[in-house]
Amino acid sequence: MSYTTLVDVATLQAHLDDPAWLVVDVRHQLADTGYGDRVYAEGHIPGAVFLHCDRDLSGPMTGSNGRHPLPDPEQLAQRLGDIGIGATTQVVVYDDAQGMIAGRLWWLLRWLGHDRVALLNGGLQAWQAAAGVMTKLLPKLSPRVFVPRQQDRLRVDADYVLERIESPHMHLIDGRAADRFRGENETIDPVGGHIPGAINRFFKDNLLADGRFKPAAELRAEWLAILTGTLPDQVVHQCGSGVSACLNMVAMEIAGLPGSKLYAGSWSEWCADRGRPVAR
Repeated sequence: MSYTTLVDVATLQAHLDDPAWLVVDVRHQLADTGYGDRVYAEGHIPGAVFLHCDRDLSGPMTGSNGRHPLPDPEQLAQRLGDIGIGATTQVVVYDDAQGMIAGRLWWLLRWLGHDRVALLNGGLQAWQAAAGVMTKLLPKLSPRVFVPRQQDRLRVDADYVLERIESPHMHLIDGRAADRFRGENETIDPVGGHIPGAINRFFKDNLLADGRFKPAAELRAEWLAILTGTLPDQVVHQCGSGVSACLNMVAMEIAGLPGSKLYAGSWSEWCADRGRPVAR
């Protein structure tokens, strides 16, 4: 059996010693880029390998391509193989930020054609609440060959969004908090506001109070109300930099509404070009 959206704590505990499974720790803070390295060294789920949001899960910034550009797919594939991900590996990814960073790796793996990836439901907090073991020991890596099979139907660029900005055939979902969507309290990007036509679905609205995802039926009802008849493959997700938006994609998959796309450059790329329209 493969897991493609969520894995619960009990299931992960049962597979900690399974050589076909690999756990990845992606803890990160936007305002403290050394955070993940520090907390991983202080303790992590046994066997977990650490990947850094900026170094491993993003490419170089140019000033016009957003705060977390997509990494080079060949370089990412090499890195994934180096840590032990092969064609049949079941990947489980976790963070301590309500899945905000974990969703990025989930999407990147799917973009490269690897669907056997799931988030630890509830993240590290759920693991610790269940008295899950933590260790400081570094795992012994078993490198594998990771062959990327890019699924570019899962992503769009700024031109795609601009060309369809007034089209009924694109449903743009902004995953940021409501105040940033409105252009208020913008402390991260140089321009406040949102892409015209976008609607707001804060990524945390997919979660229960304890950080686990809402039940599939509840998510489905909420997302069908948001989509108002739009087909899932006409949905484009974005956020500030293409990270937290991935949680909305995960939620749609859980809800049985697969096929949506990611505008990876998101608001930070969009607003870098002052010629692009802005709504507030």
